[in-house]
Amino acid sequence: MIDIRRFRGRRRLTVVGLVATAGVLLAGTALAESPAAAAAHKEALVPGTPCTVSAKSCVDLDSQRAWLFSGGTILRGPVPVATGGDGQATPVGHSLRVYRKDANHKSQESRLPNGAPAPMPNSVFFEDGGIAFHSGSPSRSSAGCVHLNPDDAKAWFDYLQIGDKVQVVSAKAEMAARGGH
Repeated sequence: MIDIRRFRGRRRLTVVGLVATAGVLLAGTALAESPAAAAAHKEALVPGTPCTVSAKSCVDLDSQRAWLFSGGTILRGPVPVATGGDGQATPVGHSLRVYRKDANHKSQESRLPNGAPAPMPNSVFFEDGGIAFHSGSPSRSSAGCVHLNPDDAKAWFDYLQIGDKVQVVSAKAEMAARGGH
């Protein structure tokens, strides 16, 4: 049985009870790839990264590093990041888009020990569910967001604009999807 539905802005493909939201799923001998992933795999990569030349920002979940790009050239990076943990993975995507920026955002999901909303300075939101780049410790996993050092978070906030493409990928999966090159 195959069931394709929209889920948090991505296609969800269910094959015999398995769910693929990362773009590629091997089920027996069948290979399913989202349209965004298929298009990305036809594009050139920014040298030294797992992301394509049309992206403005790239996150590699494998190495926990991120970059800023302009026209296929690295402007900043690689910089260390921390992505989701504790069952709240950072969503994978090839054509995520910046949809909101808030320099002084306060989390509605995470709380400080005193119960106050946790600060998320220099937030750049790029995925449904409040997923954002923001200032936070790159040595502590987030609730799906991408933590950057304060100087890097400011650079991401200043550079990225509404509508800019963000790619969050696994370098290993990207290389495998491109036939190892």
